[in-house]
Amino acid sequence: MLKTAIIGAGPYGLSIAAHFRSRGVPFRIFGRPMDSWLNHMPKGMMLKSDAFASNIYDPDEEFTLKHFCAERGIEYSDGVLPVRLETFSAYGLAFRQRMLPELEDKLLVSLDRAPQGFLLRLDDGETLTARRIVLAVGITHFEYIPENLEHLPSEFLSHSFRHADLERFRERSVVVIGGGSSAIDLAAGLNEAGAEVRLVARQPGLKFHSRPTGKPRSPWQQIRHPRSGLGPGLRSRFFSNAPMLFHYLPERLRLEAVERTLGPGAGWFVKDKMARVPCLLGYTPQHAMVQDGKVRLHLRALDGTEREVLTEHIIAATGYKVDLGRLAFLSTEIRSKIKTIKGAPVLSSTFESSVPGIYFAGLAAANSFGPVMRFAFGAGFAARRLTETMVKALAHSPESVPAHSVATSTK
Repeated sequence: MLKTAIIGAGPYGLSIAAHFRSRGVPFRIFGRPMDSWLNHMPKGMMLKSDAFASNIYDPDEEFTLKHFCAERGIEYSDGVLPVRLETFSAYGLAFRQRMLPELEDKLLVSLDRAPQGFLLRLDDGETLTARRIVLAVGITHFEYIPENLEHLPSEFLSHSFRHADLERFRERSVVVIGGGSSAIDLAAGLNEAGAEVRLVARQPGLKFHSRPTGKPRSPWQQIRHPRSGLGPGLRSRFFSNAPMLFHYLPERLRLEAVERTLGPGAGWFVKDKMARVPCLLGYTPQHAMVQDGKVRLHLRALDGTEREVLTEHIIAATGYKVDLGRLAFLSTEIRSKIKTIKGAPVLSSTFESSVPGIYFAGLAAANSFGPVMRFAFGAGFAARRLTETMVKALAHSPESVPAHSVATSTK
């Protein structure tokens, strides 16, 4: 029986597998490497996270984004130059090739109980059993569309997750709904692609991060606004560096922090591009209907006035909400026994769910370990913590392997 299966091959899955490999934890890892970044983000986008906070983590930090850029001759700066999507995606693929060539480009179709573990079925027909499952599925499965719009046919409504190539919208009218980074990046990209785009957001104004100056910061600035993986500030520093302390906060405080921290806002590098995009700010979509091949979108302003917009397509850049009910590969029995709060799994201090042997990392772990789990920066902590857990489990297992036995795969 396989010791551990890792599901997902984004920054979290890759980081966890690299740590397992280093410590001799037997595993297999399944997933399409960097799929969300390669196939579900608009081309030309730049990461909002600073470069130093955009690593994929191996235990010895032998292959950071900085190392990758140096090898490829790509200009790099820890916190001044934004990271291009194409650079980060290529880095992830290179990390896979160098650190985890055994990654299997397969998808999990079903996960069910088995004697002493779990039964997995993959999309190529293979079945296997494993004692432990680490689900690092990222944002996949969790795209959120407001209920008052989800009735629209797919030809008139889609989520931002579905759009990497924006050329299909050239010379078409599009309304982007949302005021966060995804919405702003998408609206700017659509405008550059030749679409007739408008942005609708309930916020009265759009927010952009301050442009870094690159100048040395005073001691007081470093104390008052310390740099962190989630941006400057004491709160961000706490969320970045203390996910274990966050785990022990009262549930109400944790949920409020995850919901309110690092709200809608885009990178400074998009601000000038958005100057050319018409925006309807302070408006909330009320309902929509298809008529004569177009969508009539009804909006309501903060003061109660209403407005109608006619468009060919609506893109909901309304973010992601964890809902285990959307993980179709989970059996009904397993799903019913995983304790959740607001759709997300309740996790122990070792990332384990209420079903022993099933662990969650990444976005699904945010309510338990904080906003850092929504960003690549959190993958380092998750990988270290899960590795410690698995090493201890192996040490107490009658079938444990020697600590020096580096397992690359147990096919």
